[in-house]
Amino acid sequence: MGISEDPNTTADRGGLTWRVVAGWLVGITAALAVTGVALGRETGLAPFLIFLPTLIAGRGTVRQTAVASVWTVLVIIGSLIRSPLPSTAATASVITFAVALDGLSVLQAVRRIRQEKEISRLRSAAAALQRQILRPFPLVTGELLVHGLYEPVEEDSMVGGDVYEAMPTPYGSRVLIADVQGKGLPAISAAFAVLNSFREAALAEPTLAALVDALENSVLRHNSFAAQTGEEQRFVTALVLDVSQTTAQAINCGHIPPYLLSDQQTGQVPLGEASLPLGLASLSPEPRTVTTFNLPRDSTLLLCTDGVTETRDPSGAFYPLEARLPTWKNLPPTEIAPAVNHDLEQYSKGKLADDRALLVLHRKPTPPDTPEHVDDADVVSCRSACRTPHDSR
Repeated sequence: MGISEDPNTTADRGGLTWRVVAGWLVGITAALAVTGVALGRETGLAPFLIFLPTLIAGRGTVRQTAVASVWTVLVIIGSLIRSPLPSTAATASVITFAVALDGLSVLQAVRRIRQEKEISRLRSAAAALQRQILRPFPLVTGELLVHGLYEPVEEDSMVGGDVYEAMPTPYGSRVLIADVQGKGLPAISAAFAVLNSFREAALAEPTLAALVDALENSVLRHNSFAAQTGEEQRFVTALVLDVSQTTAQAINCGHIPPYLLSDQQTGQVPLGEASLPLGLASLSPEPRTVTTFNLPRDSTLLLCTDGVTETRDPSGAFYPLEARLPTWKNLPPTEIAPAVNHDLEQYSKGKLADDRALLVLHRKPTPPDTPEHVDDADVVSCRSACRTPHDSR
């Protein structure tokens, strides 16, 4: 048929194994035979086997469908020889119909597997594109050493739009983690628009508020272009951080807050109520909130996308990320992301349904003979002078 098959591929994607196919063929044939003998209608029930290859074609391989088709035709022919129909024409019609329908079942399996392979190639290409544009770990800045991982779920229908970045700038270390609404190439396009905007604005904008304004405008521009081509307009959840020698600031645009791992404190950083996601600022009259929080030297922040927190176990319970934090508190920063990822796979029994990005931000220890400046006050939330597109209008 021109289709090369890996015998394990379909089973790995939730398809049929040979044991299941054999069970269906033998079990259904036996059930029809016993029922036919009991009712005295053996020949009348045997043609129901015609539809069995069609069922297998929906999930099995071409070879499995072909074997089921041959099996079905042979069983029907044997049944008709044992108990002939009243006329030769009726017998020939049943056999012809069985051969034709089962042949169409094989063609259906061929087309389905070709489509699956094409979709798989597109998913792999999209995931490879993401991996090329996102910089590999570790990312190093003046204040931070950033480890992490990004794992796209290529088995899913489409790749998502998770992005991250950490950059040294004249104003301190600036960090982005973001997740675009939806999946597929349009979502990746929106994610790259935000990422490119961040890389430019992080170096140019003196305040975190102005930096987030630039990201907001990039999403609005992207949505404007998308509307012209008939694409869906999207919003982007994002967490943007600014870590200098004396302070740590954050603006949370509808994203998951960061988690602190240190000797003094382990848990979610209280950033207050999140602002609206990027692309939706015009829906609120309030400017986005800049939050200043304490990030001691030699402490670690864990940032993630909702592919982590929305992972479920077989019973449907969400992954308890905050409750697991003490488990990794004393691990070296390089080992935290792999440990979390391994725990996610164990928790979900390998059924991870969304892309997941993890950033582990380790604040470097105080250099020798350098005085430490740490703000020990409680977390302070202040309204920024952030100019949103809504305000500018």
